[in-house]
Amino acid sequence: MHPVCRRPLRHLLSALLLLPCLASAHDLEIHGSNTIGATLAPMLMTGFLEQLTGSTVGSTSTGMENEAVLGATRNGMPISVLVAAHGTSTGFTSMQAGTADIWAASRRIKHDEAEAMASRADMTSADSEHIIAIDGLAILVHPSNPVEQLSIETLAQIFAGDISNWSAVGGPDLAIRVYARDDRSGTWDTFKDLVLAGRYNLTGSALRYESNDQLSADVSRDPAGIGFAGFASAGASKLLAISDGTAPALKPSKLSVATEDYPLSRRLYLYTPGTTPDSLSQAFIEYAQSQAGQEIVAASGFFSQNPFAVDPVQDASVPDTFKRLTERYQRLSVNFRFAEGHTKLDNKANRDLQRVQQFLMQSGKSGSDLMLIGFADKQNNELHAQMISEVRALSVRKALREMGTVVQGHTGYGHYMPVGSAGGETGAQRNGRVEVWVQR
Repeated sequence: MHPVCRRPLRHLLSALLLLPCLASAHDLEIHGSNTIGATLAPMLMTGFLEQLTGSTVGSTSTGMENEAVLGATRNGMPISVLVAAHGTSTGFTSMQAGTADIWAASRRIKHDEAEAMASRADMTSADSEHIIAIDGLAILVHPSNPVEQLSIETLAQIFAGDISNWSAVGGPDLAIRVYARDDRSGTWDTFKDLVLAGRYNLTGSALRYESNDQLSADVSRDPAGIGFAGFASAGASKLLAISDGTAPALKPSKLSVATEDYPLSRRLYLYTPGTTPDSLSQAFIEYAQSQAGQEIVAASGFFSQNPFAVDPVQDASVPDTFKRLTERYQRLSVNFRFAEGHTKLDNKANRDLQRVQQFLMQSGKSGSDLMLIGFADKQNNELHAQMISEVRALSVRKALREMGTVVQGHTGYGHYMPVGSAGGETGAQRNGRVEVWVQR
């Protein structure tokens, strides 16, 4: 870990350890994603420092673009935090070099990155991988563009330059101009994985950006433009609905992104090299995951992981049997998903168990008001799909029971009602889910 000048600071629940005071410019450094570092990380850190110190938090520039230093005072001693938002890959490089306490990433750690850090920590474990928000990768066009929706396949062809005129997809006779994030961006990595998917390459004529906000602003002024950015940076641009395979086209919305049903949903991460009890970085991680921290996530324009219940919009694509099954229920904004597409809950799901319990307590409900509905990815055998979906629902029921919440209502719905294309890592992870429904 980067040698820092640690001072005796109050942990959220216990005192921080007093570490040796060594020469360093900052008490804590967060490096990485511009998506996180531009607004979200500074807002979270401001809330954290205010709660920790009870003092006003100030922000100053380092003189470099996309960098800020947040400062507060406790008992007359200054606290300094650097947020450097130059792209997800730069955060990994800084952490590997020991110059970052926290790595902000707008995509999951890659296998080779995890291998490079293996001697220090298991970066895919719950001790190191912390999902702090959900974001929807928004596809942006000019407000006057009449196109309303695109499939992922068509979107890939546009960004590869294979479709070069809006008239080919129902728009005006106008040459398409492509806007994209730069190669250091986790937003670019997410788009490349989910859309280009190894089958297409970005057109060489694409305009590249370090900043989500600047990209969106430029698209909103260009009738020929199309680009992608985090949902929080959509600004004045128009959002397109996106479809994946046979699943219905969805726009990014509070529910579709929070449940990760939207095809271009993504998780935003903070990584630490394991846990250091009573450290400043660990206290910040706990704050970011708390209900108060998640309220700041929502205020920043991203999607909080605090659960909420809504009446679902069920169109003609929803089977009548499913409508009858859920007619007395609201949809909770939590989908439980599984590590490696099996029945072991992933890191986010294990945190969400606690959040569901908190929702029940605050809403005056209990486990008897819940119904868990499991789903499977497309299988060759319908019975096999049904069994997988039921086992997944049972896995969540068991995990909740072990935490003291007894759920009676559970069922499997097989491989029906997919939210993504069947097969493949992405499709399996998105379709293989357990939805949570709560009685009105």
